[in-house]
Amino acid sequence: MTDHRLPDVLDTELDVIFIGTAAGKRAAELGHYYAGPGNRFWPTLHEVGLTPRCFRPEEFCELLGLRMGLTDLSKLGAGMDHDIRPEEFDFAHFKKNLAHFRPRAIAFTSKKAAALASGVRSTRKVQYGRQPPRDGLPEIFVLTSPSGAARSYWDIAPWAELASWVAAARRGA
Repeated sequence: MTDHRLPDVLDTELDVIFIGTAAGKRAAELGHYYAGPGNRFWPTLHEVGLTPRCFRPEEFCELLGLRMGLTDLSKLGAGMDHDIRPEEFDFAHFKKNLAHFRPRAIAFTSKKAAALASGVRSTRKVQYGRQPPRDGLPEIFVLTSPSGAARSYWDIAPWAELASWVAAARRGA
């Protein structure tokens, strides 16, 4: 298998890190986060006010300048969530990054990613939006998947909730 790894886009003092399950096939081919046809990630960031303009997938590293980062739970797998083999996930790497970079918030870009990271077996037990506080973790948000394949589940409300929270955190509220 070709290594489809997308680089972590992380730094200290980030307001939020967006966490996907794994790169989609098109994103892995191009080497850019959320690059699949119909993916709503970049337009949504702009629509909810997290970015001043609609960035293109190839500009993914520019999110650092806006105090936002990117990573995936699987750095080796690529494709739809069900295509990722269990051995392609690296939860130790994910936890190490959280401990090292200590963002204000993390935002899972799907219920699947949130369930996997928290050890929940069923995505039915995961709710969208801001999650209850957990000791030792930053604020946690679960967003609807921006993937074109998940269009029937799309709801911008959790994204807007995250944007409001980020704006308030930046104001010191």
